[in-house]
Amino acid sequence: MSTEEGLFDNILLAVAEKHRGGVPEFLGTLASFLRRKTDFFTGAKQAEWEKLLLDVFNKESKLAINAHNEKKKSREASQKVKEEKERAEREARQKEINDNKICDISDEEAAAIIKEEEDKKRQQLLNSAGGEPTASVNENISKPIEKVDDESEKDEVGKLQPNAGNGCTLDKYIWTQTLQEVELKIPFNVTFALRARDLVVNIGKKTLKVGLKGQEPIIDGELCGEVKQEECLWVLQDSKTVLITMEKINKMNWWSRLVTSDPEISTRKINPEPSKLSDLDGETRSMVEKMMFDQRQKEMGLPTSDDRKKQDILEK
Repeated sequence: MSTEEGLFDNILLAVAEKHRGGVPEFLGTLASFLRRKTDFFTGAKQAEWEKLLLDVFNKESKLAINAHNEKKKSREASQKVKEEKERAEREARQKEINDNKICDISDEEAAAIIKEEEDKKRQQLLNSAGGEPTASVNENISKPIEKVDDESEKDEVGKLQPNAGNGCTLDKYIWTQTLQEVELKIPFNVTFALRARDLVVNIGKKTLKVGLKGQEPIIDGELCGEVKQEECLWVLQDSKTVLITMEKINKMNWWSRLVTSDPEISTRKINPEPSKLSDLDGETRSMVEKMMFDQRQKEMGLPTSDDRKKQDILEK
């Protein structure tokens, strides 16, 4: 790039920084200047100034593409030289070892070699780990509701019966819930003690991914509701089970499933333990009971407590 070509760079950069809309807004300002301060658009035919613009931008485009390609070739060449050098060093070291010659390595190199071998063995264990659920999960899988006594609950037929923790027991994991939080337990069917580094656990505001490294995840989907990421935590229990606790953002609704791809449970069959409600103060308990009543009324298509109050006022 010539000195003259970059002569106005500082000025143009200062002007460009004033345009929060980016390049389109910056180009708009340049076009506006030409319209207001010159006869660029009116002093020549449209085809002529359009050709001029295309010629200028095509020229700069070619220069930009050529420069980009040159940088890419340079990076690739440097990377190739580096890889060839590393390969030659590895081959030379291996030949030296094979020839039973003394091979001095630093403590850092020795530690790296040991770690690499351990990681290979670890990954082999993970690759051989079965993806089948443990027997304890299989025996208690949540069953679909086959019939209901109340006609208003006919829509619940086919949904899963909540487990004792107001959640669901599926093939590969169990989840339970309160109005405040969700607890998830995933027992892995492995013959060795897991470590935290063997696992992939990503908890997003509305997403969850859990599994063994290098394997298909056990869970990878969108959560039923949003959670407070900063309040979520997970631990490795008995070296084979992942226990995750997630705090709900909306503490007024029961989740009908853990992730959207899961089968739905019947939230109308949820029955919080009285002891849990009795632990709350009077105001909070009344609010929770009102919320539970309103939720059941909505599911049955009946008026909520607020709707009833409005009706009473109208009748008076």
